[in-house]
Amino acid sequence: MSEITVTDPSSGETVGRLPCSDAHALVAAARIAQPGWERTAAAERAGLVRAGAARLRGALDEIALLQTREGGKPLGDSRGGVEAGIAAVEQYAELGPLHRGRSLQGSPQGCDWMMPVSRGVAALCLPWNDPVAIACAHIAANLVVGNAVICKPSEKTPLSTAVVIERLQAELPDGVLQLAVGDGSLGAALARHPDVDLVVHVGSVATGRAVASACAARGAKALLELGGKDPMIVDAGVDPAWAAEQAAVGCFANAGQICTSIERLYVHRDVAEEFVDELVNRAKALRLGPGTDPFTEMGPLIDGAQLAVVDGHVSEAIDAGAELRCGGAPIEGAGSYYPPTVLTSVAPGMAVVEEETFGPIAAVQVVESFDEALLLANGTPYGLAAVVLTPDLGHAQRATRELAVGTVKVNAAFGGAPGGAATPHGASGDGFGYGPELLDEVTRTRVVHLEPLPS
Repeated sequence: MSEITVTDPSSGETVGRLPCSDAHALVAAARIAQPGWERTAAAERAGLVRAGAARLRGALDEIALLQTREGGKPLGDSRGGVEAGIAAVEQYAELGPLHRGRSLQGSPQGCDWMMPVSRGVAALCLPWNDPVAIACAHIAANLVVGNAVICKPSEKTPLSTAVVIERLQAELPDGVLQLAVGDGSLGAALARHPDVDLVVHVGSVATGRAVASACAARGAKALLELGGKDPMIVDAGVDPAWAAEQAAVGCFANAGQICTSIERLYVHRDVAEEFVDELVNRAKALRLGPGTDPFTEMGPLIDGAQLAVVDGHVSEAIDAGAELRCGGAPIEGAGSYYPPTVLTSVAPGMAVVEEETFGPIAAVQVVESFDEALLLANGTPYGLAAVVLTPDLGHAQRATRELAVGTVKVNAAFGGAPGGAATPHGASGDGFGYGPELLDEVTRTRVVHLEPLPS
């Protein structure tokens, strides 16, 4: 493969092309550049990264439009993602020089401390669903601690990330940050390369396990955020209309193509009928269209392959006894559009309950109690995140203790403090992917004991 062709999922038209990269050349350049970058004072590294963030702000609209054209995300959402990514770059520029170790009280004449040190060369293999925000955070975190970075965006959405990297490179020494263009074979080559010290993979479980195996075989670090099957519990006593609003956002934002999209809903019988009616109304009211249209509320799926996965899950569920309340079939015409879909009477064993769908599907199961909802919510190997809507403080506290996930959100489908951490559990991966804690993941710890020479 000599080049990547990127198409608009709303029309199938070509958006752009990029030449493919050679893994060995990228790693060789990074290996040469990294020692000098690591020796650069932390404050100076941070200053260069901060200057790069200013360049990104100057290109914000260009990057957002390109991200929309290659990924289908509505332009307002796309712009918000780019703003979040730039804010992450600025945040890590502030946090980098503050990253510190710990000291211990040893003998009176000695000193003992732990210090963070760079890992070396980091390869980032990143997804298509929110390419700029994810790339910005991981690039910046690695740069400020002294790692050289090779960033491989998804071959489906490399163009906006390419602009991000170009703007940041303008402030950095040669070889410290490089763009890797290619398909999964390039990512695999980077994961196997003996001179790559850290691999960050955000994507599928199958690929993540292959990355982990490749890294384990040679003693490299793998930082993984993988798939999810996030549940939402709708408890008795909540306002059904408000809960439906939260569910619609959780299920249908970015056409359900968010790592922490809601894919399973466990709704207490007391509120289920009104909740489902309201959710169906909200699904039917969403305006579909190309992301560049200012009136669009939901864009297309990323491509025909993802469309087939979503449609297959829905069709299988209906054949197995689920009730289709709205949506349920691809929209004819140009683009990979699938309507917001509400299914009820879903049950364990259906793919729409067991497997990551990554589409605008609300799969509803009615429950008799909060205990039953917790049990069903935990009935999956995934452990990315979960949402609980409840007026009961005791139930909220139980959820934070008992849900087997890395992130529990109570009474909000999305949200969280800027700079907040996230760490998946179970099959969804391992390691902190965001927040100040990410700096610990992308560095090593060196333990030092120092004594003076005897007099």
